[in-house]
Amino acid sequence: MSKNLQIATLGGGCFWCTEAVFQEVKGIEKVVSGYTGGNAPGRPTYREICSGLTGYAEVIRITFDANVISYEDILVIFMTTHDPTTLNQQGADRGTQYRSVIYYHNENQRKVSEEVLKQIQSYYNDKIVTEISPSTIFYDATKEHQDFYKNNNGQGYCTYVIEPKLAKLRMLHADKLK
Repeated sequence: MSKNLQIATLGGGCFWCTEAVFQEVKGIEKVVSGYTGGNAPGRPTYREICSGLTGYAEVIRITFDANVISYEDILVIFMTTHDPTTLNQQGADRGTQYRSVIYYHNENQRKVSEEVLKQIQSYYNDKIVTEISPSTIFYDATKEHQDFYKNNNGQGYCTYVIEPKLAKLRMLHADKLK
């Protein structure tokens, strides 16, 4: 069976967390941490992104096989492994660069994104604030930001921030894991 490779771009706070989650999911071919959605000229640096002045969000760009996992399933996993009800914040990470956002790549992804947000709202007490926007230029983060959890899982950030998200993934979506 040939692969049906597609792209999804998602921001759910720090890209290290969302990257680690999706690296565990069946049908995910590749996960790249990076930045999109900003308005600063040229390629932004990590320090510039962290300033919150560029408009860019920390995101992951996922290459997935739609014959194995649907875009809808990816969004459900995304929406249930981060807090989509906090504006420009995930835990202690604060600023527009940490916003909850779905960048769609075509009209079908836009429609599916809107529908998933409507359906998942009942899961949360507070209103979902996840932004749905068209995909724009994407910049890969530097090498030290790629595969962060795999390369640094003994660090405190990984233990206290990423591992609880992975536990939630395993609890809620065990059937979707590699």
